[in-house]
Formats: sequence, C-alpha cells, structure tokens
Amino acid sequence: MDQKKVMLSVALAVYNEEENLGACLETIKDIADEIVIVDGTSSDRTVEIAKSYGATVIVEENRTNFHINKQHAIDACHGSWILQLDADERVSSMLGKEIRGIVDGDQTGKPAAYYLRRRNYFLGRWMTKGGMYPDPVIRLFQKGKARLPQANIHELMTVDGGTQWLAEDLLHIADPTFARYLRRSNRYTTLQASDWLTEGDIGIDTATILLYTIWKPFVRFVEIYLRHRGYVDGFPGFVFAVYSGIHIRSSYIKYWEKKVTNTSIDITSDWN
Repeated sequence: MDQKKVMLSVALAVYNEEENLGACLETIKDIADEIVIVDGTSSDRTVEIAKSYGATVIVEENRTNFHINKQHAIDACHGSWILQLDADERVSSMLGKEIRGIVDGDQTGKPAAYYLRRRNYFLGRWMTKGGMYPDPVIRLFQKGKARLPQANIHELMTVDGGTQWLAEDLLHIADPTFARYLRRSNRYTTLQASDWLTEGDIGIDTATILLYTIWKPFVRFVEIYLRHRGYVDGFPGFVFAVYSGIHIRSSYIKYWEKKVTNTSIDITSDWN
C-alpha cells in the first residue's frame, strides 16, 4: 500500500455484526481510501463480509470495554484523516461528500476534529428530541489528534486541538426493533453495573437503593420527556424516556445482586 495516497481511513471495531456491517461499509466504500476493522473474534460471517469490501481485518479478543478495540483500529490506520464508525451507523451520500470535501480540500486552518450530529432510529421513526438528536459524537479527526481514553463505556474522545461541526447527519440504526433495544439495554446495564463495582462502591444501604431505583430513574424520565421535549416524538419518545429511567434501575439491581449474592456478572454472555 502506498501510504501517501491514503487520505481517509475508516476505522471500526466489531463483534458478530453480519447483519449490520455490509450495509455500513456500502455507505463508505466510495469515500474511504482504507478500511481498518478490529474484529473481536466473531463467530458469524463478519470477517468474511469485511474482507469482501477490501478491509484490513485485525482479529483480537472481544474485550469488555469495546473502546479498547476501537482505539486499536484507529491506531492501525494510515490515513491523514480518520472516520471512526460503528457497524450500525450509515454515512449518507451528502455526509460522504462533506467528509470527502474536508479531506481533499485545503488543509490550512483545519480543526483537529469534527463533531457529527447523529440521528437515531427508534420504534419506526427518526427521533428529533429527548436527547436523541443531535446526539453529538466526535468521529472525523486528523490522525494522532484524537483518541478514546478507554476508561469506561460512556467516555468521549479527547482531542488535541480545535473542533468544529459537520452540517450533515450520521444515521444511527442501533435499534431497528424494540427486541434489539432490549438486548442492547441488557448489555449496557451489565457494563454499567460492572463499572460501579470496579470504579467505586456506591452502596447498598436503603437510601442508596431508593436513590437508584426510584429517584434517579424518575429524574431521568423527567429530563428526557419534559426538559428535552421527548414528548414531541410521540409514543416512541415516551417509551425512550421511560426505559432510560429503567436503565438506571436495572444497572443498580445487577450491581446489588453481585454485592449481596456474589453472583457472577457474565459480560461475555450478555454480549452474545
């Protein structure tokens, strides 16, 4: 490979994403000079699909903190610019043109990284409120100018330099069905419970139980549905607000279960 010609690298970390990966790569195949994928030892056709798009595939373990594999994919890229994606995201033709314009244009005065507005699909509609949009994420950046701290699942990229916004939306189809939303919720609540166990003891006294099972879920619902106007999105907006509160409650119950019964938190099982 002539590295001098690699202007834009697309980096992904995946695990058992045969249902999503092809559709994702189809949207970037014409703008990417290089595709780098770290696969967490998938048992389905993920690697086969990745290679069919000419991707460089690096197989590693499926780590609990998947940001580690994402950063490994970023580190393996050769491009002057890197676009980091998830398999359930899609780059529209308009966003692709905007990205390619930045990569191919005059580099004088360009920021270190760009925020993308992510538009989320939930219960049959593109969400517009409730914190679901614009859902800002840093995804396009100059090589060496941004990285994931790899500390926890909620972290944001750290950037060495200035940032700007792109105009076009990144499409996010994480939950095409409610069943998939529940499966993902099970995974993330397990990860949250694990973080609480390893990062600090939040407690299992009565006050803490009430705080995490009643008060915090209620506050989360009010913030999403009223403060962030989730009601504008109709019933899907209501469901998202309710289950965002339940997410806190479920995470705490898993944490409590581990503390009191010493039941193992099987993250690997929850991620399959």
